[in-house]
Amino acid sequence: MNFVLQPWQLLVFILAGWVQRQQQAIIEFQNEQIKALLERQGRKRIWLTDDQRRRLAVKGKSLGRKALSENTTIVTPDTILRWHRQLVAAKWDYSEKRKKKPGRPPISDEVTQLIVRMAAENPSWGYNRFQGALANLGHTISDTTVGNVLKANGIEPAPERKRKTTWKTFLGAHWEVLSAVDFTTVEVWTKGGLVTYYLLFVMQIATRRVCCAGCTLSPDGARMKQVAKNLTDSIDGFLNGSRYLLMDRDTKISECFCHVLEQENIKCLRLPPKSPNLNSQLERFMRSIKSEALDRLIYFGEHSLRRATHSFLEHYHRERNHQGLANNLIEPGERVGEVDGEIVCDERLGGILRYYHRQAA
Repeated sequence: MNFVLQPWQLLVFILAGWVQRQQQAIIEFQNEQIKALLERQGRKRIWLTDDQRRRLAVKGKSLGRKALSENTTIVTPDTILRWHRQLVAAKWDYSEKRKKKPGRPPISDEVTQLIVRMAAENPSWGYNRFQGALANLGHTISDTTVGNVLKANGIEPAPERKRKTTWKTFLGAHWEVLSAVDFTTVEVWTKGGLVTYYLLFVMQIATRRVCCAGCTLSPDGARMKQVAKNLTDSIDGFLNGSRYLLMDRDTKISECFCHVLEQENIKCLRLPPKSPNLNSQLERFMRSIKSEALDRLIYFGEHSLRRATHSFLEHYHRERNHQGLANNLIEPGERVGEVDGEIVCDERLGGILRYYHRQAA
């Protein structure tokens, strides 16, 4: 007797097989979850290992998003699908093989940093000049490699670089003949009430020596012109030897002030707006004198202000160490650094300023 398989029977067999496979996949996925839970039992938060993630991802992929959402208990379906995508991406990741590919090795970070440093310090150097200098240091590279490193670091070729002088390069080239000037204000009690006094300070950048060039209620053009003449006096002018004077755009530093200085071959350099870092040495002095002296006193009359300013400048030059000068004194005394003699603490401005020194025997 021949058995004839009807089409609807074939469809039933196919459907039953598909249902069985789906159920088997769900069972395997649930078993993996149970296994992971048992391995991490007793912990508040379940941290799965890479191997557990891999197994869950492989088994969860065959279920589909809907079945995953119904059967997942320890992770979300999106997490499992993401794990699967990472497994697929890892399969086609040949980066490790590419690293071992033969060819010209990349230059070291040390050489790259050296090229960038040379470019910053030598704006007129071309690629061949870099190549020769590096060869002197034991690094043999081509001029093309030098060009690629400069381009990668956003550094222009020599014809463009040498037209642009950085502020740091300018300061370094003119350090010994560079000075700076700036105003600060102090409120003083007088018979007429509280008034504002203007203090003008000038600094020699290389030595950090500071001069109080003016203390006045009204720094007008005539007064500023006289200050300029005092600063450039041929005998004891504070700016003798200076060739450049940094200043901000304060209108109190008048044109007649600058004109007198330029007649003495001192070029006045107006800084860009809102750029205190370009005059950082004098700005730091202003911060020191305010925080250590001026802001800690109440002044009654111009004389008390001048006395406090003079006392701080004496302390600043002879008794206060400066980090910008390798933590040394500007004008060290004869007994600085000696180890003999009693250690004495002296003070200025009623104890606001203190310093220590050894007393002569």
